[in-house]
Amino acid sequence: MPFVAVEKFKELMATCLDAWVLIVDRLIRGFVQAIHLLARLDPELMQIVLLSLRVTGTALAISTVIGIPVGAWLGLKHFVGRRWLIALVYTGMGFPPVVVGLFVYLLLSRNGPLGFLGWLFTPRAMIVAQAIISFPLVAGFTMAAVMAVDPNLRQQLSSLGATPWQATLAVLREARVGVIVSVIAGFGSIISEVGAVMIVGGNIQGATRVLTTAIVLETRKGAFDVAMALGVILLGLTFMANTLMLHLQGRLLDS
Repeated sequence: MPFVAVEKFKELMATCLDAWVLIVDRLIRGFVQAIHLLARLDPELMQIVLLSLRVTGTALAISTVIGIPVGAWLGLKHFVGRRWLIALVYTGMGFPPVVVGLFVYLLLSRNGPLGFLGWLFTPRAMIVAQAIISFPLVAGFTMAAVMAVDPNLRQQLSSLGATPWQATLAVLREARVGVIVSVIAGFGSIISEVGAVMIVGGNIQGATRVLTTAIVLETRKGAFDVAMALGVILLGLTFMANTLMLHLQGRLLDS
């Protein structure tokens, strides 16, 4: 019996080793394929990358413009129903993206209340879905950063004659690191999102296909090298965007 157990263990280890060798091989081939696609400026790839950046960038801008003021308001104001709104924001931070996609689909479908806009299966629908996904994260982390600021600061500013708007801006300046983190969190939640954009965008070639949906498509086709190459490109874009935001965060800390 011990001999049989040892043999089975060796077979299991050999299988695991083969699996890891296959994964490493896929990664290397995907990296090489990514360099090849970028080097020859593949038109379809460029269209997919640019659309991904446009959809994610626009959605992040919308959620940031709305989410930061809402988060600051929730963090500074005390009113009836505030706890319920905070609970709603926290719930939205963990809301499944595919459910958001379904909600936006029903909203923009032909028989939906906003069906007359004709946005379904267009980049606009994808922007709406991603903005809804990232908004609670931006608002929630901003609120937490604002609440962490010394509450006496706002009172001191008010006693010195600052208007409520000026006091709020001063608090946001003190909480600027947390605000940048909120934007990074919002970006991370949508750059790799696939469920919602697949539902409302339809993954239409040349129209609504982005990097995440293209990866799903190539994987289903069995083109693992291409899928891995697209994954490498997506990771590269995410790394560069986060590096830029961290650089901005460092400059804000030094200012």
